[in-house]
Amino acid sequence: MQTTMERAPAKIVVHPSSYATILVHAEPGQASTHRVEVAARLARAFEARLIGLGAETFDPSLFTGPATGYAAGEWINIVQEQVDKNLAAAEAAFRRDSDGADIGWRTAQDYPHYALINTAHAADLIVASPSSERSSLQAANPADVVMSAGRPVLIVPDDRTHFVGESVVVAWKNSRECRRALADALPFLQQADEVVVAAIAGPDQVDLAEVETADVVANLQRHAVEAHAFVKVATHDRAEAEIDAIARDSGADLIVAGAYGHSRMREWAFGGVTKSLLHRPGRFVLLSH
Repeated sequence: MQTTMERAPAKIVVHPSSYATILVHAEPGQASTHRVEVAARLARAFEARLIGLGAETFDPSLFTGPATGYAAGEWINIVQEQVDKNLAAAEAAFRRDSDGADIGWRTAQDYPHYALINTAHAADLIVASPSSERSSLQAANPADVVMSAGRPVLIVPDDRTHFVGESVVVAWKNSRECRRALADALPFLQQADEVVVAAIAGPDQVDLAEVETADVVANLQRHAVEAHAFVKVATHDRAEAEIDAIARDSGADLIVAGAYGHSRMREWAFGGVTKSLLHRPGRFVLLSH
């Protein structure tokens, strides 16, 4: 009589995830000090290489026209010299603010967001600042970077100087963008003491949200992430406030979220939560698209 032996389940071996290379845009003087210092601390914590990118350009069309003539060439030369000086000053500032990290330096005469996008292939994580009113010739628009780089982008709020990451909130939504963000955030999640997978659901979606978040938590636990689910009943227009309240109550200094938007001519149109996280983040935010 033939018997079948039940095979013991294979032991799950979890390998910690990490960011091997981090990319940050550096600017002259003190403009990017806060952002670069945060990126350098992360590079040291993950034993990662930190690439500083100096990027700035100018618009030659501003100096051309029927009335400019020879003077246009002279003005272009003057502005070009200033751009070169700014890029050299950006490198000096980067080396000062990234002290102690394993660093590399690159320059590009281009719009900073294009330069970051074109260099994203060299890194696992991009560190950026919130959206601002500064000129796109000198400052990187994080919205463009998030939507086009194909890499997770860590938004550094202006009033937060140290990233701790002991408590993290995942703003869960069963979408491609959020699933991508969850995978991209694994190095942070594995180092956290607490991860809250938070879903904001209408009354008719609670059961589904509970099933989904339970699945996410179970999968994260297989990746050695200490996680639990939290489903909050609220209307869609309350999602931003509810996620912020959950993060505040749990003491989280990082929110992980998918970035939702679509192209509208030469700019991006975003949903309320994504727009808030890009423009007015109350804590660190990791966004993926």
